[in-house]
Amino acid sequence: MEYISSGVTAAQGFVAGGIHCGIRKNKAKPDLAMIYSETPCNAAAVYTTNLVKGAPILVTKKNLADGKAKAVICNSGNANTCNADGAEKAEKMCRIAAEVLGIEPQDVIVASTGVIGQVLPIEPIENAAQALKDSLSPDGSSAAAAAIMTTDTIPKEVAVQTVIGGKTVKLGGISKGSGMIHPNMATMLCFLTTDCAISTAMLDRAIHKVTGNTFNMISIDGDTSTNDTFAVLANGVAGNPEIVEENEDYAAFTEALEAVCRELSKLMAGDGEGATKLLVCSVDGAEDEETAKTVAKSVICSTLFKAAMFGADANWGRVLCAIGYSGAAVDVEKIDVSFRSVKGQVDVCRNGAGIEFSEEKASEVLGEKEITILVSLHMGGESAEAYGCDLTYDYVKINGDYRT
Repeated sequence: MEYISSGVTAAQGFVAGGIHCGIRKNKAKPDLAMIYSETPCNAAAVYTTNLVKGAPILVTKKNLADGKAKAVICNSGNANTCNADGAEKAEKMCRIAAEVLGIEPQDVIVASTGVIGQVLPIEPIENAAQALKDSLSPDGSSAAAAAIMTTDTIPKEVAVQTVIGGKTVKLGGISKGSGMIHPNMATMLCFLTTDCAISTAMLDRAIHKVTGNTFNMISIDGDTSTNDTFAVLANGVAGNPEIVEENEDYAAFTEALEAVCRELSKLMAGDGEGATKLLVCSVDGAEDEETAKTVAKSVICSTLFKAAMFGADANWGRVLCAIGYSGAAVDVEKIDVSFRSVKGQVDVCRNGAGIEFSEEKASEVLGEKEITILVSLHMGGESAEAYGCDLTYDYVKINGDYRT
């Protein structure tokens, strides 16, 4: 497996595009994206766990009941959530996309992201439909990635290729997510495409497995969004024997899928609202995987710890504090903690107690843009990673006037 350039159009047979249609006031910000495969796709998706769900999720769930799709349409700037006409507008978006592409509305995945509780204006989308179709291109991944952004500062796209069943198979994706991100998805949208031949049932199994190790291990601010959607379309154009069971081909596909999702997770965590640093909490020596995940997520979610990382303060006590209230069954007197970056590693805690270290060296290590928090539990052989960011003044500024 290797990483390649591009994103959602890396796989054969997929085109994408993005334009400004007028939902956003700023004409410099694109706000409407489309992804399309002329070849019918097996499709599966994972959605937010929030009881308040955006109307697009309800419509997409209905459309994917048969496990098939050919297109994605997504707007930014308005979440189409908590509106009386939300489902009607989401269904209308599907019809708009279907008409311009010459497909059936039930073959369209629809998504929206932005402000909750404001009525989605459908006219800009309808008026821009032809221009959106005309923007579709094998090189359109970056345009689509930009069009689904909200408070993101960078477009996010990742792609890999691997060999499955003797054929070169490609997987690529785009995602957005910067705030309202918390384990059990995030305020994130992720659309991933592949030319691998895989059944809907196995695709669904793969994305649920991978989500638990990647997107569900992100936390920016502790808020779980209403519109999270992670959808995968597989058109089978690569020509490999269709994956219909858990075998070597399925393992290779899942490995590639997880690689794409893990990198997208890091991109989202590092681009958290107001963030200056990506935080990766790497836990090893756990008795079981669930314990490792619980500990890693608790550290990443700690507001006090996130603030300390913003200030490059090696306040390791906040790491132990977060582990202590995580609910994980650990032996505190066995825990080791270290901080690592490109500037080196500083050990700060051994056997649950502080040790002497250079504050100057620690400040240098923690001054970098990517920090790894190493936690060793010394209770077993399982491990996990969680992803987050520091907590800055700008997070409050961004969310203090989000609607305006």
